[in-house]
Amino acid sequence: MPVDKDLQSIQEARNLASISKEAQMEFKHFNQTQVDNVVKAMSDAGYQQAERLAKMAHEETGFGKWQDKVIKNQFGTKGVYDSIHNLKTVGVIEVLNNGKIVKIAEPMGVVAALIPSTNPTSTAMFKSIISLKCRNGIVASPHPKAINSTLEAIKVVSAAAEKAGAPKGLIQCMTTSSLEGTNALMKDKNIAIILATGSTPMVKAAYSTGTPALGVGAGNVPAFIERTADYKKAVADIITGTTFDNGTLCSSEQAMIVDRPLKEKVIEEAKRQGAYFVNSEEKKKLESAIAKDARINAEVVGKSAVYIADYSGFKVPESTTVLIAECTGVGNHEPLSIEQLSPVLAFYVVDGWLEGCHKCIELLEFGGIGHTMVIHSNDKEIIMKFAIEKPAFRILVNTVASLGAVGYTTSLNPSLTLGPGTWGGSIISENVTAKHLMNVKTLAFETNPINHGTTVSAFEEYAKLTNEKIDAPGSFTSRIEERLRARAGNPPANPFEVFKKQQPDKKEKTLGTGITEDEIQKIIREFNK
Repeated sequence: MPVDKDLQSIQEARNLASISKEAQMEFKHFNQTQVDNVVKAMSDAGYQQAERLAKMAHEETGFGKWQDKVIKNQFGTKGVYDSIHNLKTVGVIEVLNNGKIVKIAEPMGVVAALIPSTNPTSTAMFKSIISLKCRNGIVASPHPKAINSTLEAIKVVSAAAEKAGAPKGLIQCMTTSSLEGTNALMKDKNIAIILATGSTPMVKAAYSTGTPALGVGAGNVPAFIERTADYKKAVADIITGTTFDNGTLCSSEQAMIVDRPLKEKVIEEAKRQGAYFVNSEEKKKLESAIAKDARINAEVVGKSAVYIADYSGFKVPESTTVLIAECTGVGNHEPLSIEQLSPVLAFYVVDGWLEGCHKCIELLEFGGIGHTMVIHSNDKEIIMKFAIEKPAFRILVNTVASLGAVGYTTSLNPSLTLGPGTWGGSIISENVTAKHLMNVKTLAFETNPINHGTTVSAFEEYAKLTNEKIDAPGSFTSRIEERLRARAGNPPANPFEVFKKQQPDKKEKTLGTGITEDEIQKIIREFNK
């Protein structure tokens, strides 16, 4: 009798979470240099294997273009590493308020990472890197359509991490994928947090498990070309964005909204760049192919414009880059107003920025609230008006939306997991990165005494330290750790007594609870040896 696949998946989830947790209990004691060496090795390995993994992902899923997946793999490894390599994630990470507040980093534990089929290798490596940067373990749950490529990406970074000194088993990936197994992983006692990137139902499932979760929602990104824009650049940016990896990034442009004075120029420029404007009959066929019951048809996700036209039942030139359909409404009655994840654009014409503003809001509220939008304009007042009023947490200006939102063409934190905030059903409204995967505890000295006495009131001598100097050789943290190691096995003593302020009165007197000033000076002399 064959073993039930769901039961296999559930058991595997439990086993992998347990193994990763055991390794993480060792990894949490690594110092910053050790952690950074591990993460650097992972980044380098993933970057070196970017092309091989891209081809593997494309071959397995049939989504996108392998050439663009190379860029995503490089971005998800080296691009992300470059943005976080100076981030402190071990020990004392910050000293504030003249030494009265000390911030100390702690790992979360083991991360359950849900990996989408649209970006299986780049997202797997990205999530592994940011998880280990904070001394966490990770168990990846791949999409059923992308198990092999996700597993291979995990093997690449895992081997590199272990070679650099990481505990064996810290990075894991499920090989028997099922909804039941993924649910078991998310609810497992060894999982500290869920990092969910995938379909809306999967993200909602992550939030309903009872385990802390960071999830992302749908994009449905509108791109508005306002009348003062450099329309040629705007058209080039929008077509670049929606065709990059055939639209598989959730931040890809889904609709082009054009200010009426630019309509004819934009159409002409779009055609020059390979766009094909469908007629009314072709539009109906396209609608039937793209949407099934107001949901994306998975058969056209990440496919080329030529493929989608053929699938829909009409022919276009082989040079076609994107299919564009003129639309008027937004909602279920206008199927192309949904998120399409393919090189297909809904095309709207509006009179002025105010009408364009309303159209963008409609599109976002219908299927991408909280996520991303882009405005192409040279009017700073209108740009700011959009920033203030649009229900999106990434308002991009004069750039490619798909790549700008992830931080490739902008200064946003490089990330392949983009939070849509509470508007989009998420607890996070910014780009998810390593800083979101560590706990921070706070050491707080008294500032408003109720009872007076002679006590340590701050670490003022360390208040001006930068993050880079906090754990440098001979610094605050390293000296404390050395003293604590030296005292191992001795009767308990307060290691912070050495920071008591030196009193101006040199006479022998008792300070605090039974310690004299001479004894303090002796401790300080020993501490500085």
